[in-house]
Amino acid sequence: MSTLKQVMAELESKGSAERVKLGAKHGAPADRMFGVKIADMKVIAKRIKGEQELAYELYDSGNGDAMYLAGMVADGSRMTKKRLHDWARAASFPTISEYTVPGVACESRHARSLALEWIDSRKESVASTGWCTYAGIVAVTPDDELDRDEIEGLLDRVENEIDKAPNRVKYTMNGFVIAVGSYVRPLAKRAKATAKRLGKVEVDVGDTSCKVPVATEYIAKVEKSGRAGRKRKTIRC
Repeated sequence: MSTLKQVMAELESKGSAERVKLGAKHGAPADRMFGVKIADMKVIAKRIKGEQELAYELYDSGNGDAMYLAGMVADGSRMTKKRLHDWARAASFPTISEYTVPGVACESRHARSLALEWIDSRKESVASTGWCTYAGIVAVTPDDELDRDEIEGLLDRVENEIDKAPNRVKYTMNGFVIAVGSYVRPLAKRAKATAKRLGKVEVDVGDTSCKVPVATEYIAKVEKSGRAGRKRKTIRC
């Protein structure tokens, strides 16, 4: 069994100033991260997989790299609704709020209720987590187990609210439309209609090379590849 102190020391030893700068460009707190490569994190994660309490300690440390690693290690199905909510509230930058937290949340029986609650949040990062979590739900859940009326209602909401939504919420709303169009066959036509109405969504991605995918083009690419409607086992990074 590893200790928090040991893992944090290992993360620090594998960090680099160059990657800290890169992370900062993507919104990560430069003073609270080491700049560790994902490949190095995977090696650590493989060794400490299953150490749930350690995953909680890593996340609670507030260090960006440790929080990301926590999401790789934690079993979302074992997390309480309160714990998941606390993680969403504490997410300090988009990589954590839009990938790490949704990744574990989608493994929980509370995923749908939390996604809907988070979507309504006035806090930009939490609302973004909500849209990403619901996008994850449609990606991993069989179509006959989805609430199609609810999903259509969310597509309507995207159309009506995206123009006035905060920056990262716009990005994740667009991602939700892509997810529905790519993974939910019965609603693909409806999602494509929404995507067409959205057109190109303008999001400030800062001083990065990131691009906002055009939903119509992305869904068309998925269909052309023959992957449309093919569910994923997990949305973890």
